Amino acid sequence: MTASSESAPTAPPADADETARPAPGGEGGLVRSLTHRQTTMIGLGSALGTGLFLGSGSAISVAGPAVIVSYAIGAVLVAIIAVLLGEMSAAHPVQGSFGTVAHRYLGPRAGFLSRWLYWFSAVVVIGTEVVASALYIRWWWPEVPMSAAILVIAAVVLAVNVISVKSFGTTEFWLSTVKVVALCAFVLCAALLVVFGLPDTEATGFARLTDDGGFLPHGAGSIWLAMSVVMFAYAGFEVVAIASAEAADPQRTIRTAMRQLAWRLAFFYLLSLTLVLALIPWRTLAGGDGSVESSPFVRVFTEVGVPAAATVTNAVVLIAAMSAANAHLYGASRLLHSLGDDGLAPAPLARLSRRGVPAPALAASTLGIAAAALLAFYDVSGLFGILMSIAIFAVLLVWLLILASYVAFHRHRKAHPEEFTGFSVPGGDKLAVVATVGVLAVAATAVEVPDMRQAAGIGLAFTALLLACHALTARRRRP
Repeated sequence: MTASSESAPTAPPADADETARPAPGGEGGLVRSLTHRQTTMIGLGSALGTGLFLGSGSAISVAGPAVIVSYAIGAVLVAIIAVLLGEMSAAHPVQGSFGTVAHRYLGPRAGFLSRWLYWFSAVVVIGTEVVASALYIRWWWPEVPMSAAILVIAAVVLAVNVISVKSFGTTEFWLSTVKVVALCAFVLCAALLVVFGLPDTEATGFARLTDDGGFLPHGAGSIWLAMSVVMFAYAGFEVVAIASAEAADPQRTIRTAMRQLAWRLAFFYLLSLTLVLALIPWRTLAGGDGSVESSPFVRVFTEVGVPAAATVTNAVVLIAAMSAANAHLYGASRLLHSLGDDGLAPAPLARLSRRGVPAPALAASTLGIAAAALLAFYDVSGLFGILMSIAIFAVLLVWLLILASYVAFHRHRKAHPEEFTGFSVPGGDKLAVVATVGVLAVAATAVEVPDMRQAAGIGLAFTALLLACHALTARRRRP
C-alpha cells in the first residue's frame, strides 16, 4: 500500500534543520542534543539488558545448549529489521519515529497502533528490567523486600530521565560503556577459564555443550520454542530510531548506529552464552524448572569458586538492567509525547518542560514500574516470566508493522527516487518478507508455550481495544 501523492513525504536535505515542531503547552520542541556516540550507546543500553543477563536462564531451560542456535537466528532477524528501520529513519528522522512513518505509508490506523503497541511493550519491559534489578539487589541482601528494591531502582531511573535530554544521554552513555567494557572483560575471563583454567581448576573446554543429553537435549523443535524467550533479549534497538528526533546529526547517527548495533549484539550474545554454557552444565544454569532466581553470568563465577568476581559481575548486570530500564523509559515517553502532540492521546501528554523533557509522558510511562511493584508486593509467582512474555508479543506486533511500513516505503522510494537522500538497503523489500516470516514463526510459539499463549491473549485484547479507541478518535476528529 503506497501513500497518496499529496501526503507522500519528501526527504529533507542532509543539512536541513530538522527540529521537531513545538508541542502544545511546552516551552518549545524536542531538543536535538544527543551526539552520535550517545545515540549508539543508547541502542546498546536498551538491548543489552535483562534478556541476556537474566532471561537467558529461561531460554536455556527450554533448549539446552541449542539455545545458541536460537540466539543466532534471532540475531539475523534483528539485523534485518534494524537496517530496514535505519533506512526509513534516515529518510524521516521525525518525532514519532516508525509510528509517524507507518502513518504516512500505511495510514492513520497503523501509525496509531504501532506507537501505542510500542509504548505498551516498553512499559512492560521497564517493569521487567526493574524487577531484574531488584533480584540483583536481593542477591546481596535477601532480606530487602522485593517491592522496596523496585521502588529504589524506579526513583533512580526516573531522576535520570526527568532532568534533561542531555543529562539522560550522558548518563546512558556511561552506563552502557561500563556494561560493554565489563561484558568484554567477562568474555575474556570466561574464555581463559574454558581454554586454560585456573591453577586449582582444570580448563573445561567445550565438552559441556554436548554432554548431558547432547547439543539438542529436547529435540530440534526446542530451538523454535526458545525463540519465545530469545527475541525479548533483542527488543530495544528501536530506541535508536526514536532518538533520531533528538539527535544532533540524525542522518549520520542512524546510518551507522543500526549497522553497528546489529553485529555488536550478535557478537556479545553468541560468544558470551557459548562460554557460559561451556563453563557450567546447562541444567544447572536452567535451574531445573526454568526459574530465574539469579543471573547465569553471576553463577558462572560462583560455581567455579571465584566469589569476588561473582560480586563484581552482579554489580555489572545490575547496571545493565538499570541502563536498559533507563533507555526504554526514554523511548516510551517520546512515543507517548508524539501521540499527544498529534491529538491521539490526552493533550497534557504533549507538554514539555523548560528543558525539552516530556514530563507528563514520562510520568505516565512509569506505569510498568508501578505494576511490577504491585505484583511483587502480592508475591505473584513467575512475575518475571509473565512480564517478559507480554512484552515480547507486543514487540512482535510492532516489528510486523515496521516491516509492512518498509515495504510501502520501499515501493514509494523506488517510484520517486528524487525525493530521497541517504543510504538504501539492497534487496530491502525481499529482506522484509524474510523477516516477516521469521517474526510470524516466533509469534506461532504461542501454540506450544503457555506464557506466550497468555501473552497473546493479553496482546490481542489490547490491540482490539486500541482499534476501538482509534475508531472513536477518528469519529470525534471527523468534521
